[in-house]
Amino acid sequence: MEDSNEKLTPLSELGEFGLIDKLTSDIKIKNSTTLVGIGDDAAVIKPKNDMLTLVSKDLLLEGVHFDIMYAPLKHLGYKAAVVNFSDIAAMNGKPKQLLVGIGVGAKFSVEAIEEIYIGIKKACEVYGVDFIGGDTTSSASGLVISATIIGEVEKDRIVYRKGASPNDLICVSGDLGGAYLGLLILEREKKAFQANSDIQPELSAHDYLLQRQLKPEARVDVVDLLAKNNISPTSMIDISDGLASDVMHLCKASNTGCVISEDKIPIDQSTFDMAKEFNIVPTVAALNGGEDYELLFTVKQSDYEKIKTTEGISVIGYMTDVSEGERLVTNDNESVELKAQGWDALKNKRTKN
Repeated sequence: MEDSNEKLTPLSELGEFGLIDKLTSDIKIKNSTTLVGIGDDAAVIKPKNDMLTLVSKDLLLEGVHFDIMYAPLKHLGYKAAVVNFSDIAAMNGKPKQLLVGIGVGAKFSVEAIEEIYIGIKKACEVYGVDFIGGDTTSSASGLVISATIIGEVEKDRIVYRKGASPNDLICVSGDLGGAYLGLLILEREKKAFQANSDIQPELSAHDYLLQRQLKPEARVDVVDLLAKNNISPTSMIDISDGLASDVMHLCKASNTGCVISEDKIPIDQSTFDMAKEFNIVPTVAALNGGEDYELLFTVKQSDYEKIKTTEGISVIGYMTDVSEGERLVTNDNESVELKAQGWDALKNKRTKN
């Protein structure tokens, strides 16, 4: 957060156009498809002839999607960009251009908005994305970040949520549940601080889990890995709402059922240990936590030999006929109905779907 001893610049001192100039003067174009970026009434993009254009938007609202008390502004900007990049990766594509709109209240200084932009620009640098424009305006309801990502994918490589068939293998990248445990740690320390402001948050021992929550990464590298190994997913989604909810999205779109094996779900040891500390079953955190931004996808049985040796990918189940429903095979070999309790932003609570 801001240093209370530092002289801060009120937004009124620069005005909208002065602020935009200050925030964007160092932005350079990286992609050949970007003809004009920031500086005109609209950006100009010329897609390649053999590519499909992908477009997605995410809206982050203070008090709904993030808490300004423990979300560093730089990390918040980075996350706002990356969660959009993840949507493009979920289509087996690559993010290319980003637009960001920010609504900001009078409590924020120019320096605070600069911190958000530093995070956004860092994400664009890491992923090779052009930051091509957006808007800034005042907000009477806290900080609002609206991001739109434009990406591309080869016509014969695009992957939708629909497309899976019974017997297709269900795969996931990385590990699950860490972001949710990171959130629980932050909420716990926030409550302790509110009860006694002399108590400093104990966060140093939880770097991995906090990064999973505050500074996630989009698995664009998995898109490259699948292409390198000549693996063509039949359906795909990124895990934003939790494994259970998102695998059910694939089933609904593909008109299939599924079987997930509890003992195959990848959970990092730090996630496992912290779940136990919070008296949560680790599998529940993985199934319902959300915000891991790993890729969940299906492949044909014929790709099994290739996928089983692909580093960082776990085969966790298979698709079934729709009549068999969505099932979880527990560690004690009991088959139970898969329940989704993912995040519902409109209700602002976790709900059963």
